[in-house]
Amino acid sequence: MTGLAVIMAYVLSGCQTPHKMPVDYVNPFIDSHKSRWIFFSSACRPFGMVNPSPDTNVESPWNSGYLYDSTHIKCFSHIHAWEMSGIPVMPVVGEMKGHLGMNVYKSAFTHEGEIAKAGYHKIFLKDYGIWAELTSTMRVGMHRYTFPKSDEAYIYFDTGAFLANSAMDSSSVRKVSDTEIEGMSLMGPSSARRRPKPTPVYFVAQFDKPMKSFGGWVNHQVIGEKTNHVYGKDAGVYIGFSTKEGEQIQLKVAISYTGIEQARKNLSAELTHWDFDRVKKESFDEWNRELGRIRVEGGTEAQKIKFYTDLWHALLGRRTVSDADGKYSDMTGPTPRISQAPLDKNGKPWPHHGFDAWWGSHWSLNILWSMAYPDVMDQFCNTMVSTYKDGGLIDRGLSGGNYTFVMIGDPSVSFFAAAYNKGIRNYDTASAYEALRKNAFLGGDRDHAGYEQRFPATGGGMKYYLDMGYVPYDRTDGVGFHHTATSSMTLEYAYQDWCLAQIAKNMGKDDDYRLFMERSKNYRNVWNPEKGFMYPRAMDGSFPEDYNPASGGNQSHFCESNSAIYTHYVPHDMKGLIELFGGREKYVERLNEQFEKGQKTSFRDNERDEYWIQYTNQPGTGMAHLFSHAGAPWLTQKWVRLVKEAYSDITPYGGYYGDEDEGQMGALGVLMAIGLFEVDGGAAANPAYEITSPIFDKIEIDLNSDYYPGKTFTIITRNNSKENMYIQSAKLNGQPLNTFHFPHSEFIKGGILELKMGAVPNKKWGID
Repeated sequence: MTGLAVIMAYVLSGCQTPHKMPVDYVNPFIDSHKSRWIFFSSACRPFGMVNPSPDTNVESPWNSGYLYDSTHIKCFSHIHAWEMSGIPVMPVVGEMKGHLGMNVYKSAFTHEGEIAKAGYHKIFLKDYGIWAELTSTMRVGMHRYTFPKSDEAYIYFDTGAFLANSAMDSSSVRKVSDTEIEGMSLMGPSSARRRPKPTPVYFVAQFDKPMKSFGGWVNHQVIGEKTNHVYGKDAGVYIGFSTKEGEQIQLKVAISYTGIEQARKNLSAELTHWDFDRVKKESFDEWNRELGRIRVEGGTEAQKIKFYTDLWHALLGRRTVSDADGKYSDMTGPTPRISQAPLDKNGKPWPHHGFDAWWGSHWSLNILWSMAYPDVMDQFCNTMVSTYKDGGLIDRGLSGGNYTFVMIGDPSVSFFAAAYNKGIRNYDTASAYEALRKNAFLGGDRDHAGYEQRFPATGGGMKYYLDMGYVPYDRTDGVGFHHTATSSMTLEYAYQDWCLAQIAKNMGKDDDYRLFMERSKNYRNVWNPEKGFMYPRAMDGSFPEDYNPASGGNQSHFCESNSAIYTHYVPHDMKGLIELFGGREKYVERLNEQFEKGQKTSFRDNERDEYWIQYTNQPGTGMAHLFSHAGAPWLTQKWVRLVKEAYSDITPYGGYYGDEDEGQMGALGVLMAIGLFEVDGGAAANPAYEITSPIFDKIEIDLNSDYYPGKTFTIITRNNSKENMYIQSAKLNGQPLNTFHFPHSEFIKGGILELKMGAVPNKKWGID
């Protein structure tokens, strides 16, 4: 069978199984032909600190990890986090070749019999005749290897090998007993110093069978079995066994970023037995609980597969980095130190997380989590407040305890605004506001362009924004990645000012509310009225003459996008933006024209060419929902459906088509499928949900009783089909609903939203 035939057989074989659970729909192989290191994680718990999976490519952060069409497995490593990697393991038989590196001891593999699910992976290593199975707890990876008969069976720990993001400065492994080893790998700074400081990862590994031999290598030179401690550059160890035909050897690997004894404590706290199938079942059970907070009926099997895979991604990538007792590594200051996560109301530590930027999450994770996972939002709010207390800033991305200053702006403020204004407040809210306000002035997070580690920083251009109301493209002090994206900075700062104003309003900080509301109008300062686009603007106030708004690349002065996309980036003041265009009709005409152009390229961008719609990167992912704000909700319904269809592929060769960014595109897919959205990112002082066109007949969203008074919010569609994409009428709790939105305050009470669908637009419904 071809690779595609195998995966489609795997996908469709489950369609005949009665009473399928959410985990049965998750397909990790979707779009895995061109993975990013952080994209593919099979044998992992929600936000798992340890996330073991097979690695076929380890040479860089992109096109690495598990690639579906690769021919060889190089290792099973335990960390697939943003800018983080570590502890590669490989079972082999035959002559010991660990010191020669992964390109020598790798094994061919087959998709025949391969299983990848949320929390479990099984795969066959053809060169060695070994079946490898992986599962995990939050901080402990568990392996089960089925060996052939051999007197030369080994498990390699190639702890000094390069893995995706960085070289290992050094590593150390010590034999503790015939069934246990312990050690550490020191990750060097990651590429482009995105994670600027070396980061240790500690581990304790135990075997359920006594080892026959222990040896290692340093700098690719074999040490043999002369020592119980191997350490140095490019170091690793081999654990030797004799095996019978079909004999299984099990392995547990617990990790910590704070110390070996902490790794051992994590092991003791989470996995004291050797029942692999029990851990696998418990992983499935946990995923079913979390994925089952949203239940869908109707639609096709393929739509359910994509839906639950999207939701799985939204609960996967932003890793826990704290130990079971709440200790975590803080690298925000001049010297490393160990910090302690705050406790929740039950006396348990909040999980501390590492993550890529929140850049663009106002159209994805912020909305989804605040509806169905408010406890998750509290976790991340606590993380960010803790890092403010540790290092003096809330940064837009954390890796290895470091501030990374990834991307631009202060997207954390939209995250906090959605949380706070929806009543998610189990963190130090006063410190959170203090930190977010600091970011809105000189010396804050906004001042740092991408990965700019300087203090004081200038790449973000805040002094110009504060003095002139925009960041000019011809300034001379721009440094850092994305420092040329000056118009994006202006537009994002204006939205972020509005988000901060919304928090201030609900906190009773009236002076701040007025200040930041006034600043939120600064988006108008990059509007070119002659061209009808947001443009780069010079120090003298002029706009460039020869400029193509649809050109790609960062040379356009827009971050990973262009003027055609960012012109619509005013999520906080759609009324004001529409006025700049000359009214609703002209705005709808322009926006619809862009979608008709974008449909020809399946709503995807290409940074080398012109593009008009962009659902492969964050800046354009709210655009289909803007029609509702201009009096044409039927066009929102149409284009949301068509975009969703364009991203519906469930094979290894499509489905995301770009940078999935730790669940953001998955969360967007979930929102489009259930027909709810918030153009302002849910950050308003009084949030409201916007109704689009659900693809399912019934959607049930469980409401967390620790946060919301209701039990379930249900969406029911009548006469729904691929063709019947248009809302004819709506009822909320039995009462006619003639607007395209309803308040969060109603959502949290629970209730029923009923939508009657049809093939012809009802242009009278939902018009505000």
